[in-house]
Amino acid sequence: MTTNHQPTKEKIFTSYQVFIVAILAILQFSIVLDFMVLSPLGAFLIRDWRIHPSQFGLVVSAYAWSAGISGLLSAGFADRFDRKKFLLFFYVGFLTGTVLCAFAPNYQFLLFARIVTGIFGGVIGSISFAIISDLFKWEVRGRVMGFVQMAFAASQVLGLPIGLLLADRFGWHSPFWMIAGVGVAVGMVIILYMKPVKDHLKIRSDQRHPFHHLIKTVSRPQYLRAFMAMTLLATGGFMLMPFGSTFSNLNLGIQLSQLWILYGITGGFTIIFSPMIGKLSDRIGKYPIFIFGSIISSVIVLIYTHLGITPLWIIAMLSVLLFVGITSRMITSSALMTAVPEPQDRGAFMSINASVQQIAGGVASWIAGLIVVQSNNGPLQHYDILGYVVIGTMCITVVMMYFLNNYVKQKTSKTFTPAIQEHVQLVTE
Repeated sequence: MTTNHQPTKEKIFTSYQVFIVAILAILQFSIVLDFMVLSPLGAFLIRDWRIHPSQFGLVVSAYAWSAGISGLLSAGFADRFDRKKFLLFFYVGFLTGTVLCAFAPNYQFLLFARIVTGIFGGVIGSISFAIISDLFKWEVRGRVMGFVQMAFAASQVLGLPIGLLLADRFGWHSPFWMIAGVGVAVGMVIILYMKPVKDHLKIRSDQRHPFHHLIKTVSRPQYLRAFMAMTLLATGGFMLMPFGSTFSNLNLGIQLSQLWILYGITGGFTIIFSPMIGKLSDRIGKYPIFIFGSIISSVIVLIYTHLGITPLWIIAMLSVLLFVGITSRMITSSALMTAVPEPQDRGAFMSINASVQQIAGGVASWIAGLIVVQSNNGPLQHYDILGYVVIGTMCITVVMMYFLNNYVKQKTSKTFTPAIQEHVQLVTE
């Protein structure tokens, strides 16, 4: 008697890879939350310390500047160590900076604390992306990025509403204590359960000195094109985000006590859509989804930055659409970037890539603080100008990512290195 059994569907991820995706997503949650929580807290800080929007923009950009410099300085060393140890070193420093933020008694100390946090926190994302590049094949990296980028939304759904409620009840320092507590738990899990990631050390070729490795990485034409594209990608977010809560409060008429509802709704839908976007990017293609996200983002930015007093439900709907567009751009561009560097250059490439984004973001935040003005505690002015600039950068990045996508398509058509494939098998045993 014969039976026609359907072949067992091959698992996309091993159990260890699922763990890696989960821990990197949670790690990103704490990093993104630390950065994003400052945006809604801006309304509290501007009110309590009576600082100008330009001063608050400097606090945001200080993180970006220090992260950018740190990324450049660490790039030469990024491929010379076990990525797990490299990750833990910077994560401990990040948590230290977060605790300093929680202690900040005044504007000057908070500025210093954000610099410390940026020095360490700005490198962690690049290390995570290097680990993803080492452990996951190109065909599934869209899915991986979709789950990891869920941290961006989770920081809104879980972190930002809780952070805003804590700030409203216990003061603006309390969200940083929450982040530090979550971070310590995540760090312990990484120490106990994550395996070393050091197969890239076997294929290191001509690295004689960290500075030599840095120069070699930044001098490759295909890498430079990628860095330029990501520089423009960072500009838009850093321009609109720092004043998002203040604009919602003063211009759109959203009460400070209602901000957590807005962020919660937006983040909830983003969590739902992120894995779907990642899966579609693997099936349809990263670049087509990037174009889709760019079109949606541009249209919503144009509408949003010209709004006046608006009902909460309309603002929530527009915010959901905006973040779907932004998330589509983030997931696809991040996945494309993982395929650009050679295995022996991944750590350095990702560090420099994160660095140029942070520096560009720092410049963008500083410029945004100069453009946006507020008189006599009234609504923010010239926010629409920021919208035009952001739309312009989105249009340019669509063109730049076209050429980058063509390079990646040619590169990924070749077989991946045996050393990396061997590592994927090793960590699952």
